[in-house]
Amino acid sequence: MSEHNITDIIAPGLDVMFCGINPGHSTAHTGYHFAHPGNRFWKVIFLAGFTRQQLKPEEEQRLLETGCGITMLVERPTVQANQLAAEELRDGGARLTDKVLNYQPRVLAILGKDAFRRAFNQRKVEWGLQGIFMGKTQVWVLPNPSGLNRASLDEIVEAYRQLHDALHKSL
Repeated sequence: MSEHNITDIIAPGLDVMFCGINPGHSTAHTGYHFAHPGNRFWKVIFLAGFTRQQLKPEEEQRLLETGCGITMLVERPTVQANQLAAEELRDGGARLTDKVLNYQPRVLAILGKDAFRRAFNQRKVEWGLQGIFMGKTQVWVLPNPSGLNRASLDEIVEAYRQLHDALHKSL
């Protein structure tokens, strides 16, 4: 059972479902995805072109208007994602697969290489498009926007922009 009131922001037919690893304590406390002030998600998706303005965590439902949604691999809040057990991530991967097969977004974007590797028993993971599908859904791996990620804002935005551009090329 979850220790928060955070719900998925998803609907059938999305362009992209962003999948965070798990809620941080700020997110669990507020009830909104990517709510920690140091988390760069909302800024990154704006700068990459997914939204016309930078949304605030409390405006997360507006994300559906852009063809985007949010879910998470594991519901248990932690300070850092490395506090999750391998079994939690594998179980989360199975639940995520079921969710993706049910909603079938064009793309599932998992935010973090290590989480993807552990949840789906992958060995070599590069950023970007992966060689696997979930039904008709392409799988991408993008950098985690957490402030704990040492990648620069520009590097993270560029990775997300590649997904944005790929989605709009195929329209």
